[in-house]
Amino acid sequence: MSPPAVTSALSIAALPATAKYALALGDDALILGQRLGEWIADAPQLEEDLALANISLDLIGQARILLSYAGELEGAGHTEDDLAFWRDDNQFRNVHLVEQPNGDFAVTMARQLVFASYQYELYRALQDSGDEALAALAGKAFKEVSYHREHARTWVVRLGDGTEESHRRMQAGLEAVWPGVPELFEPDEVSLSLPSVAADPAGLEPHWARFVDGVLAEATLTRPTPRWRSRGGRSGLHTEHLGHLLAPMQHLHRSHPGASW
Repeated sequence: MSPPAVTSALSIAALPATAKYALALGDDALILGQRLGEWIADAPQLEEDLALANISLDLIGQARILLSYAGELEGAGHTEDDLAFWRDDNQFRNVHLVEQPNGDFAVTMARQLVFASYQYELYRALQDSGDEALAALAGKAFKEVSYHREHARTWVVRLGDGTEESHRRMQAGLEAVWPGVPELFEPDEVSLSLPSVAADPAGLEPHWARFVDGVLAEATLTRPTPRWRSRGGRSGLHTEHLGHLLAPMQHLHRSHPGASW
Protein backbone atom coordinates (compact mmCIF):
# COMPACT_ATOMS: atom_id res chain seq x y z
CA MET A 1 0.00 0.00 0.00
CA SER A 2 1.17 3.51 -0.72
CA PRO A 3 1.09 6.05 2.09
CA PRO A 4 -1.43 8.89 1.96
CA ALA A 5 -0.34 11.57 -0.48
CA VAL A 6 0.01 14.23 2.22
CA THR A 7 2.41 12.00 4.16
CA SER A 8 4.53 11.00 1.21
CA ALA A 9 5.36 14.68 0.69
CA LEU A 10 7.04 14.99 4.11
CA SER A 11 10.48 16.59 3.92
CA ILE A 12 12.43 16.65 7.17
CA ALA A 13 14.93 19.12 5.73
CA ALA A 14 12.15 21.59 4.88
CA LEU A 15 10.63 21.65 8.37
CA PRO A 16 10.93 24.83 10.42
CA ALA A 17 13.66 24.53 13.06
CA THR A 18 11.23 24.35 15.98
CA ALA A 19 9.32 21.57 14.22
CA LYS A 20 12.57 19.63 13.74
CA TYR A 21 13.34 20.06 17.43
CA ALA A 22 9.89 18.91 18.53
CA LEU A 23 10.15 15.96 16.13
CA ALA A 24 13.48 14.83 17.58
CA LEU A 25 12.25 14.98 21.17
CA GLY A 26 9.02 13.27 20.16
CA ASP A 27 10.92 10.51 18.39
CA ASP A 28 13.02 9.88 21.51
CA ALA A 29 9.87 9.48 23.59
CA LEU A 30 7.98 7.43 21.00
CA ILE A 31 10.75 4.91 20.39
CA LEU A 32 11.58 4.40 24.05
CA GLY A 33 7.88 4.11 24.85
CA GLN A 34 7.61 1.35 22.24
CA ARG A 35 10.66 -0.40 23.66
CA LEU A 36 9.33 -0.35 27.22
CA GLY A 37 5.99 -1.69 26.02
CA GLU A 38 7.84 -4.86 25.01
CA TRP A 39 8.28 -5.64 28.71
CA ILE A 40 4.56 -5.99 29.37
CA ALA A 41 3.92 -9.55 30.60
CA ASP A 42 7.70 -10.19 30.61
CA ALA A 43 8.89 -8.04 33.53
CA PRO A 44 10.36 -9.76 36.60
CA GLN A 45 7.24 -9.14 38.67
CA LEU A 46 3.66 -7.99 38.20
CA GLU A 47 4.31 -4.59 39.72
CA GLU A 48 7.00 -4.00 37.10
CA ASP A 49 4.63 -4.92 34.28
CA LEU A 50 2.41 -2.11 35.53
CA ALA A 51 5.24 0.33 36.25
CA LEU A 52 6.89 -0.06 32.86
CA ALA A 53 3.53 0.07 31.10
CA ASN A 54 2.76 3.37 32.84
CA ILE A 55 6.17 4.82 31.99
CA SER A 56 5.66 3.71 28.39
CA LEU A 57 2.28 5.46 28.30
CA ASP A 58 3.80 8.64 29.74
CA LEU A 59 6.44 8.65 27.01
CA ILE A 60 3.93 7.98 24.25
CA GLY A 61 1.78 10.79 25.62
CA GLN A 62 4.77 13.13 25.35
CA ALA A 63 5.40 11.88 21.82
CA ARG A 64 1.81 12.56 20.78
CA ILE A 65 2.05 16.19 21.90
CA LEU A 66 5.44 16.75 20.31
CA LEU A 67 4.64 15.06 16.99
CA SER A 68 1.32 16.87 16.76
CA TYR A 69 3.11 20.16 17.39
CA ALA A 70 5.72 19.37 14.74
CA GLY A 71 2.93 18.71 12.24
CA GLU A 72 1.16 21.89 13.23
CA LEU A 73 4.33 23.95 12.73
CA GLU A 74 4.97 22.32 9.36
CA GLY A 75 1.50 23.37 8.20
CA ALA A 76 1.09 20.61 5.61
CA GLY A 77 -1.60 18.61 7.35
CA HIS A 78 0.52 15.88 8.91
CA THR A 79 -0.95 14.36 12.05
CA GLU A 80 0.79 12.61 14.91
CA ASP A 81 -0.22 9.28 13.32
CA ASP A 82 1.28 10.28 9.97
CA LEU A 83 4.57 11.13 11.62
CA ALA A 84 4.65 8.02 13.79
CA PHE A 85 3.54 5.43 11.27
CA TRP A 86 4.45 6.63 7.77
CA ARG A 87 8.07 7.66 8.15
CA ASP A 88 10.89 5.27 7.29
CA ASP A 89 13.77 4.78 9.70
CA ASN A 90 16.02 7.38 8.05
CA GLN A 91 13.37 10.05 8.73
CA PHE A 92 13.43 9.48 12.48
CA ARG A 93 15.57 11.78 14.59
CA ASN A 94 15.86 9.91 17.88
CA VAL A 95 19.15 9.17 19.60
CA HIS A 96 20.51 5.63 19.31
CA LEU A 97 20.12 4.92 23.02
CA VAL A 98 16.34 4.63 22.87
CA GLU A 99 16.29 2.22 19.92
CA GLN A 100 18.70 -0.18 21.61
CA PRO A 101 17.09 -3.56 22.39
CA ASN A 102 15.92 -4.06 25.96
CA GLY A 103 18.42 -6.76 26.85
CA ASP A 104 17.85 -8.17 30.31
CA PHE A 105 16.16 -6.19 33.07
CA ALA A 106 19.47 -4.70 34.24
CA VAL A 107 20.18 -3.31 30.75
CA THR A 108 16.74 -1.73 30.63
CA MET A 109 17.19 -0.16 34.08
CA ALA A 110 20.61 1.18 33.09
CA ARG A 111 19.06 2.77 30.02
CA GLN A 112 16.21 4.13 32.12
CA LEU A 113 18.59 5.72 34.61
CA VAL A 114 20.56 7.37 31.83
CA PHE A 115 17.61 8.56 29.77
CA ALA A 116 15.15 9.51 32.51
CA SER A 117 17.89 11.55 34.20
CA TYR A 118 18.54 13.26 30.85
CA GLN A 119 14.84 13.99 30.32
CA TYR A 120 14.63 15.34 33.87
CA GLU A 121 17.25 17.97 33.08
CA LEU A 122 15.82 18.56 29.59
CA TYR A 123 12.29 19.30 30.75
CA ARG A 124 13.50 21.32 33.70
CA ALA A 125 15.35 23.58 31.25
CA LEU A 126 12.52 23.69 28.71
CA GLN A 127 10.11 25.13 31.26
CA ASP A 128 11.92 28.42 30.51
CA SER A 129 11.68 27.97 26.74
CA GLY A 130 10.62 30.95 24.67
CA ASP A 131 8.19 28.63 22.89
CA GLU A 132 4.99 28.53 24.94
CA ALA A 133 3.90 25.11 23.69
CA LEU A 134 7.22 23.48 24.57
CA ALA A 135 7.31 25.20 27.96
CA ALA A 136 3.80 23.94 28.75
CA LEU A 137 4.69 20.39 27.74
CA ALA A 138 7.85 20.56 29.83
CA GLY A 139 5.91 21.60 32.92
CA LYS A 140 3.70 18.52 32.65
CA ALA A 141 6.37 16.07 31.51
CA PHE A 142 8.81 17.12 34.25
CA LYS A 143 6.49 15.62 36.87
CA GLU A 144 6.31 12.37 34.92
CA VAL A 145 10.04 11.98 34.35
CA SER A 146 10.73 12.77 38.01
CA TYR A 147 8.99 9.48 38.76
CA HIS A 148 10.74 7.70 35.88
CA ARG A 149 14.11 8.79 37.23
CA GLU A 150 13.34 7.72 40.79
CA HIS A 151 12.00 4.37 39.60
CA ALA A 152 15.23 3.71 37.70
CA ARG A 153 17.39 4.90 40.62
CA THR A 154 15.65 2.50 42.99
CA TRP A 155 16.26 -0.50 40.75
CA VAL A 156 19.86 0.38 39.91
CA VAL A 157 20.70 0.69 43.60
CA ARG A 158 18.76 -2.46 44.47
CA LEU A 159 20.53 -4.53 41.83
CA GLY A 160 23.95 -2.91 42.09
CA ASP A 161 24.14 -3.22 45.87
CA GLY A 162 22.40 -6.61 45.98
CA THR A 163 23.86 -10.02 45.36
CA GLU A 164 27.09 -10.74 43.54
CA GLU A 165 25.10 -11.84 40.49
CA SER A 166 22.79 -8.81 40.46
CA HIS A 167 25.81 -6.51 40.86
CA ARG A 168 27.58 -8.17 37.94
CA ARG A 169 24.55 -7.89 35.68
CA MET A 170 23.85 -4.31 36.65
CA GLN A 171 27.42 -3.32 35.85
CA ALA A 172 27.14 -5.19 32.54
CA GLY A 173 23.93 -3.26 31.84
CA LEU A 174 25.74 0.03 32.30
CA GLU A 175 28.53 -1.11 30.00
CA ALA A 176 25.95 -1.99 27.35
CA VAL A 177 24.21 1.39 27.29
CA TRP A 178 27.07 3.79 27.99
CA PRO A 179 28.25 4.20 24.38
CA GLY A 180 24.91 5.95 23.76
CA VAL A 181 25.39 8.54 26.50
CA PRO A 182 27.55 11.14 24.66
CA GLU A 183 24.97 11.56 21.89
CA LEU A 184 22.44 12.87 24.43
CA PHE A 185 24.62 15.88 25.18
CA GLU A 186 26.08 16.56 21.76
CA PRO A 187 24.96 19.94 20.38
CA ASP A 188 23.33 19.58 17.00
CA GLU A 189 22.51 22.02 14.24
CA VAL A 190 18.85 22.31 15.20
CA SER A 191 19.30 22.98 18.91
CA LEU A 192 22.11 25.44 18.21
CA SER A 193 19.82 27.38 15.87
CA LEU A 194 17.17 27.82 18.59
CA PRO A 195 19.00 29.45 21.53
CA SER A 196 15.84 30.89 23.11
CA VAL A 197 13.69 27.84 22.41
CA ALA A 198 15.76 24.66 22.76
CA ALA A 199 17.67 23.44 25.78
CA ASP A 200 21.43 23.43 25.28
CA PRO A 201 22.31 19.69 25.26
CA ALA A 202 25.83 20.25 26.58
CA GLY A 203 24.47 22.43 29.37
CA LEU A 204 22.35 19.55 30.67
CA GLU A 205 25.27 17.23 31.29
CA PRO A 206 26.80 18.60 34.54
CA HIS A 207 23.59 18.23 36.59
CA TRP A 208 22.89 14.89 34.91
CA ALA A 209 26.35 13.61 35.76
CA ARG A 210 26.10 14.75 39.37
CA PHE A 211 22.89 12.80 39.89
CA VAL A 212 23.89 9.68 37.95
CA ASP A 213 27.32 9.48 39.56
CA GLY A 214 25.66 9.73 42.96
CA VAL A 215 23.38 6.82 42.09
CA LEU A 216 26.29 4.71 40.87
CA ALA A 217 28.20 5.39 44.06
CA GLU A 218 25.20 4.39 46.16
CA ALA A 219 24.83 1.23 44.07
CA THR A 220 28.57 0.37 44.39
CA LEU A 221 28.85 0.50 40.60
CA THR A 222 31.54 2.00 38.37
CA ARG A 223 30.90 4.54 35.63
CA PRO A 224 31.91 2.80 32.37
CA THR A 225 34.60 4.11 30.04
CA PRO A 226 33.49 2.79 26.63
CA ARG A 227 35.94 2.34 23.79
CA TRP A 228 33.44 3.60 21.23
CA ARG A 229 30.42 5.90 21.09
CA SER A 230 27.31 6.04 18.96
CA ARG A 231 26.38 9.07 16.88
CA GLY A 232 24.17 10.09 13.99
CA GLY A 233 20.64 9.54 15.29
CA ARG A 234 19.73 13.23 15.12
CA SER A 235 20.75 13.17 11.44
CA GLY A 236 18.70 10.09 10.57
CA LEU A 237 21.55 7.58 10.73
CA HIS A 238 20.36 4.65 12.81
CA THR A 239 21.27 1.14 13.85
CA GLU A 240 19.51 -1.87 12.39
CA HIS A 241 17.51 -2.10 15.62
CA LEU A 242 15.27 0.84 14.69
CA GLY A 243 14.01 -0.85 11.52
CA HIS A 244 13.18 -4.01 13.47
CA LEU A 245 11.27 -1.92 16.01
CA LEU A 246 9.33 0.09 13.42
CA ALA A 247 8.14 -2.94 11.47
CA PRO A 248 5.68 -4.24 14.10
CA MET A 249 4.91 -0.72 15.37
CA GLN A 250 3.83 0.50 11.93
CA HIS A 251 2.44 -2.73 10.48
CA LEU A 252 -1.24 -2.31 11.32
CA HIS A 253 -1.41 1.32 10.25
CA ARG A 254 0.33 0.63 6.94
CA SER A 255 -1.76 -2.48 6.29
CA HIS A 256 -5.00 -0.50 6.62
CA PRO A 257 -4.28 3.07 5.51
CA GLY A 258 -6.99 5.53 6.41
CA ALA A 259 -8.79 3.09 8.72
CA SER A 260 -10.21 4.35 12.00
CA TRP A 261 -11.65 2.59 14.99
